[in-house]
Amino acid sequence: MSKASFLHTMIRVGNLERSVDFYTRLLGMRELRRRDVPEGKYTLVFVGYDEEANGAAAVELTYNYGTEKYELGNAFGHLAVGVPDIYATCDALRAGGAKIT
Repeated sequence: MSKASFLHTMIRVGNLERSVDFYTRLLGMRELRRRDVPEGKYTLVFVGYDEEANGAAAVELTYNYGTEKYELGNAFGHLAVGVPDIYATCDALRAGGAKIT
């Protein structure tokens, strides 16, 4: 497998602005970018200490419209990893027994 890099982790949040405030004001991160997707009924906010283009990982805060609370354990979404060649990586993962959908 080629060299991979960790991009971000995603967490679902019930109060987007409170969560952004926590990561930025209290943890010292900064808002990197924001994307509102009304047709999908969600907003994404990426926060971190540096840009992902500089090799830094970020936290993706996902707010699903109308969801104000998550139970412990069901708010985690995914870990994103960047690889130079997704097809070669998928082939290597399949060869190792991973199921690629």
